[in-house]
Amino acid sequence: MSTRFDKSKLPSRHVSVGPERAPHRSYYYAMGMTEEEINRPFVAIASAGNDSAPCNTTLDPQANICREGVIEGGGTPRRFNTITVTDGIAMGHQGMKSSLISREIIADSVEVSVRGHCYDALVTFAGCDKSLPGMMMSMLRLNIPSIFVYGGSILPGTHRGKDVTVVDVFEAVGQHAAGNCPLQELIELEKVACPGHGACGGQFTANTMACVGEAIGLSLPNSNMSPAPYKSRDDIAVAAGKQVMELLALNLRPRDICTKAAFENAARVVAATGGSTNAALHLPAMASECGIAFDLFDVAEIFKSTPYIADLKPGGKYVAKDMHEAGGVYMGMKTLLDGGFLDPNPMTVTGKTLGENIEEITWNPDQKVFYDVKQPITPTGGVVGLKGSLAPDGAIVKVAGMERLQFTGPARVFDCEEDAFSAVEKRDIAEGCVIVIRYEGPKGGPGMREMLSTTAALYGQGMGEKVALITDGRFSGATRGFCIGHVGPEAADCGPIALIEDGDTIAIDAVAGTIDLEVSAEVLAERKSRWEPRSNDYQSGALWRFAQNVGPASKGALTHPGASAETHTYADI
Repeated sequence: MSTRFDKSKLPSRHVSVGPERAPHRSYYYAMGMTEEEINRPFVAIASAGNDSAPCNTTLDPQANICREGVIEGGGTPRRFNTITVTDGIAMGHQGMKSSLISREIIADSVEVSVRGHCYDALVTFAGCDKSLPGMMMSMLRLNIPSIFVYGGSILPGTHRGKDVTVVDVFEAVGQHAAGNCPLQELIELEKVACPGHGACGGQFTANTMACVGEAIGLSLPNSNMSPAPYKSRDDIAVAAGKQVMELLALNLRPRDICTKAAFENAARVVAATGGSTNAALHLPAMASECGIAFDLFDVAEIFKSTPYIADLKPGGKYVAKDMHEAGGVYMGMKTLLDGGFLDPNPMTVTGKTLGENIEEITWNPDQKVFYDVKQPITPTGGVVGLKGSLAPDGAIVKVAGMERLQFTGPARVFDCEEDAFSAVEKRDIAEGCVIVIRYEGPKGGPGMREMLSTTAALYGQGMGEKVALITDGRFSGATRGFCIGHVGPEAADCGPIALIEDGDTIAIDAVAGTIDLEVSAEVLAERKSRWEPRSNDYQSGALWRFAQNVGPASKGALTHPGASAETHTYADI
């Protein structure tokens, strides 16, 4: 492929070409750049690297190595950083309100930096949960040739002879509260569960969205499952830098890659791997950046007809390292394609179609992570969409590894997560009840918190499938048990979840895909007439701004109209 570029047609001409840009070039000379480097395409390398958590600590070194590939491909790399909020640290307190908002801030900050400096192409590096969709949203929004690189997962820890992850620590908190885990054992576990760099190892949100990156075509094949400490991550970073220059030569852009069929493929992979329910929030948000209508119900419809084939934690046995050794997500996609569950036609960042990439994969019958689609773990997906009188705008539940798929019981209502967690900690939750945590939605929270501390404590107490939990907030990809999130409309919009009272009967059927509040329409109408909006403590700053602008979870909890309202894209300036 050609690596020659006509700078006069690229965005960076606005900051580097012609006599009128002499002041701009003086800044580049100040940084030691040569005339030749200024005359090359400018490639942004956006890193979410920081010292906040192990998910992000290897990102900056990988981003720096990516420069080598960009230079080899004929470009000039320009690196910058953005933020992350790491869910494992934000979990279980008010800090979690900042998690989903960070997705928007990441996407916005990358967009603003690229726009302001007129970069021609983009390589993004992310490690923790919301930073992955945030980076991919910025790529789709800007629509310049781009590649997404995941920083890689952590290796599993070892405790008393068995592999452990951070989820074991969260669940041990519940076991400790139940008197089944001595404090010394909990301390022992916390010191070994996370043995080094990388994102959480199970099929939680980070690894789910890393699989999405490959399935949707924005990442190099079999690049994302290589663990963070592996030397191969350096080779992947260089390859991404080099390949983005080929994409620039071809003018192959993210929206050429991420078609409706590509989003459907990505949803298939989420369901097949028992991925995080958060994907049902992030895929619609990413689709909106392309101007593609793809909401929770579209995602749920695909989940309904997808076999569950990956034996991954939290519902199964294995972690990302094992998936990598089994052949990566492409091994799973191989059998999905052979079974007719994937569309082979969408393009990818290789310059080839997904089907052409998969043709290069040989099925390995000896690996243990992926089952053949002809003999799946279960015939339908590990994630299920729900709809009914309690959630007219939908809800979602992860059923991978669960035995009980129907649940009916009396409601136990809490207006925030802290109150629910306190009741769980005191063992003040009866078997058979349906715990309701409301006013935790995108607008009402604000910020749509994850509930891992509460769900893990329940599981640790042995109550994981003896109660159900529903919320207009979210769940961590690490959550297991009968936990339904994204209930819409949310309580802050006076959805039915706002009208539930203690003792009301709630019926959930993850086979039929229903969730109903068994209270008459007349009673609900009377309750609605008495309902008043709640105020919260976040009346300024980023949380206030998010609450003013955020849309429903079923459409991705977006804060702007998306590509459907565009008159032009940045890439065409």
